[in-house]
Amino acid sequence: MTHALLRRAMLFAAPIALLSAAPALAQDFPADPGQYWDVTGIELTDGGSYAYMQWLADAWKKDQEFAKSKGWISGYKVLQNTHPRDGEPDLYLVVMYKDVPNAEESLAQRKAYIDWYAKQSKNIEKLEAESNDRLKMRRVMGTTMLQEMILK
Repeated sequence: MTHALLRRAMLFAAPIALLSAAPALAQDFPADPGQYWDVTGIELTDGGSYAYMQWLADAWKKDQEFAKSKGWISGYKVLQNTHPRDGEPDLYLVVMYKDVPNAEESLAQRKAYIDWYAKQSKNIEKLEAESNDRLKMRRVMGTTMLQEMILK
């Protein structure tokens, strides 16, 4: 009989406990999701920094401005690691965007890039050759996707 009384007391107390916990559940999370950032680490080769910075200031910047004009990205930056330790990138290439494109959007973007490059007399083979030429200037260490958290 004691077990039955204890069970009834718990059944009576459970809704009250849940009601007192409701304000804690209703509280907002202290941060909202923001933009996505693709961050690519670049290690510069000895003697390659000037040529690579020229490429960034010309071709890479044009590519980013094209993407920005289409609304695909919201911004981009080149950040220098002023005191890189052994194994750390010298530069970080950052591209910011509000949403991750789905497969259909990615295909449309690829087609728009191919058309845009064709107007500059470039095709996939030429772009690959240019990328191969940059191997003398830099090594891509990897890319990380980050998401900004906007604190309230």
